Formats: sequence, structure tokens, C-alpha cells
Amino acid sequence: MEQPDSGAEPADGAGDAVEALDRPLPEGVRRRVVALVSDAFGGLTVTELPAQLRQYARFTPTRRAKFAGNAMAAALESDALFRQRIGERLRESQSELAAAVEAGSPPAAADPVDVAAAAYVLRPVGWVKLVSAAGEEVQRADAERADEESRRELERLREELAQARTQTKSETERLRAELDAARKEADSLQRKLRSALSEVKRGEAAVRRGKAEADALRAETAARISAAESETRRLRARLGEAEASVEASRRASREGRSVEDMRLRLLLDTVLDAARGLRRELALPPSSIRPADGVDAVEPGAMSPKDIAARALSETDPALLDQLLALPQAHLIVDGYNVTKTGYPQLPLEKQRLRLLGGLAVLAAQSGAEMTCVFDGAELAAPVLLAPPRGVRVLFSKPGVTADELIRQLARAEPPGRPVVVVSTDREVADGVAKAGARPVASVLLLKRLSRV
Repeated sequence: MEQPDSGAEPADGAGDAVEALDRPLPEGVRRRVVALVSDAFGGLTVTELPAQLRQYARFTPTRRAKFAGNAMAAALESDALFRQRIGERLRESQSELAAAVEAGSPPAAADPVDVAAAAYVLRPVGWVKLVSAAGEEVQRADAERADEESRRELERLREELAQARTQTKSETERLRAELDAARKEADSLQRKLRSALSEVKRGEAAVRRGKAEADALRAETAARISAAESETRRLRARLGEAEASVEASRRASREGRSVEDMRLRLLLDTVLDAARGLRRELALPPSSIRPADGVDAVEPGAMSPKDIAARALSETDPALLDQLLALPQAHLIVDGYNVTKTGYPQLPLEKQRLRLLGGLAVLAAQSGAEMTCVFDGAELAAPVLLAPPRGVRVLFSKPGVTADELIRQLARAEPPGRPVVVVSTDREVADGVAKAGARPVASVLLLKRLSRV
């Protein structure tokens, strides 16, 4: 709070010229003074307020104390007429305390902070001493509270130390038991490993024996095939001779078959039956190996889970937002000022809104998703005149309702299962919409995506 200049002219009487604070107003007294001014603020008309405070006329007392505290304190210090009006409201609301303070005999049971705040507003004779006494009382109370908190904290730390020691002891015993169990399990696993290695060696020996038998079978089969081919060639030669003999016999006598013809036919049938039997005897299963399988080359490697994970999209990759908006019936909810103050805070609010809405309109046309942009309208003196772009719903929060709460209401209003994406860097907003089933993304992700529009 601004302190009065010792060289300035008195503002409201001879008392101010004589009495003045020589140190800053105690913080507790300052907060109580601001609360008194904020409560009495609503009983004044706009014309009765200093010019710098008229913009806060519609605020609630709590929000007025929060946002206009410094301005009210400065006006109370510098504007004697404003201080007089606040004093009149104080006399109406707390008549007994005000009368006692002005009479110089504040009640002994009254809170020293309330007495000091009333004295600072009313400025009776000796008000500086009341404020100083309240400051000293607050400091003593703070010191006593600090001592008590220190004692409680020490006791708590001692209890925590004892608990930690007990927990450490039990944890040590548990870890020792787990270590013994782990050692026993390791011994068991070593025995199983040795047994498995023996099984593997026996399996490898069996594979080698099978391979040797297969090689021997292939060699025997190849020899049989070679012999069969030689026999087939011999039988074919004899068959040719028999066919030639038959043809000669036919040319010699076509009226009937002689004994030789019958013998030749019988010989031919015998040869054919022998060839069929040999084919059945040498029949082999179809070969699964092809010539190309024996060529030495490098085959393509299989993709590991690490390679697949490396292809995942980053949380700041604009392609992630495109994938989310490509979902059926997707709804994009944007925390307007959170995005604009992240991307281009140097622009006026009106130009921030126009720039963001222009980018969202293009994105809505490209993706076809439903889009809603929410701005904080709690502090606006009048409604914003704005023509929403095609495909974008623009909403301002009502007085007393923040944009964060409006975004959470929009997320909760959607049916379960619908893809809802909320753009905001506010952690509280992100956690709230995530509980409602929405997918929160950072504002920088939307800004990167809009930069490509």
C-alpha cells in the first residue's frame, strides 16, 4: 500500500498533518482495510467513486478485493472525500466499533486488526498508535503461531523418524527374506538350465543322426533312380525290338496270330507290368526343396517392437491432431485465449480472436469436424460483436463463469464414446476434460497445425 508523503498537504483535517505512519501498513491490517473498502464499495454510486475505481463497480466484493485491492488502497490514501464516504459506510455497518475507535477507547475484546483497520479509515486522534499496536500484536501472534507450528513440525518429524526406522527395519528383514528366496530360486534355475542344456545337446545329436540318415537315404534313392533309368532304357530297347517283331509278323500274316505273336504279346505285357512295378517301388514323396533355396543370400529382417514404437507420433506432431480430427463425428473444443496468448500474445485481444478463428475456419473446412472456440467473457463490459466463421461455433462465458468451467461443461455434455478433443495448456482444464472422457492436447500442437493452413 502506498504510504502518505510527509511533505504533502493534509487531505482531511489537522489530524493527518500531525499523525502519519512511519512504516508500511501491516499486511493483516492492509487486507482488512481492503475488505472494508470492498464491502462499502457497493453502497456508493458510480459518480461517488474515484475515476480509477469506476471500472470495478460491477464486480462482486471478493473479486473487487482480488483485482482492485491496490487501486482501492491508493484511492483511500489519496482521496479524502472517498475515505470520508467509506468511513460513513463503516459507521453504518459497524456503529459500535466505529464509535469506540473515534472516542479513543476501543473494546478490549475486539480484534486488534479490526480496530486498526477502522482507525486507518476513520483517522481519529491517535490512529497511528492503534495501527502500530495492531501490527505488533499481529507479529506476536504470527511468532506464537510459528513457534507452535515449529513444535508440531518437530513432533511430527520425530514420529516420522521413528516410523521410518521401524519401516526400514521391517523392509530390511523383508529384503533379506526375498534375497534368500531369490538365491534359492537362482539355484533351482541353474539346475534347470543345466538339465535344459543336456536336453539341447541330446537333441542336437539326434538332429545330426537324422541328417546323416537322410543323406544316406538320398544317396540310396539316387542310386536306385539311376538303376531304374538304366533298366527303363533297356526295357524300352527291348520294347522297340518287340514292336518291330510284331510289325513284321503282322506284315507276314494278317489272318491270325501265330504262337510267336502270342509269345511276343505276353512278353510285351510282362515288360509293361515290370515297368509299372518298378515305378511303384521307387516312388518318392514330392520334394519340398527347390534349387533357388540353395542360393546364398541375405533375407529381409523382421521388424522389432522397438522399430514399431519408433514410428509412433509425438505429442507435438501436428499429424496427431489430423488423426484425431479424422475420427468419425470428432468434436474439437479450443480454449481460445490460452491458444492465442501462447502463439501471439503481442496482438490486441480482438486481433487474437480474429486470427485464431480464421485458422479454425480453414481447419474445419479441411477436416469436416465440429469445432467450438471458447473465450473468457467474465470481465467484458459489453457483449462482443462478432460474426462466427463458417464451421466454427464461438462461445463466451457468462459473468461469474470462467472459460475453463464452460469447457468442462461442453466436454461433459457429449455422449460417451464420441471422440472429443480439447486444446488447452491449462493443466486443470486438461485433467477435468480427461475425467469426462475427452482427449486433451497442448495449445502448441494446434498452433503448429494452423501454421500449415
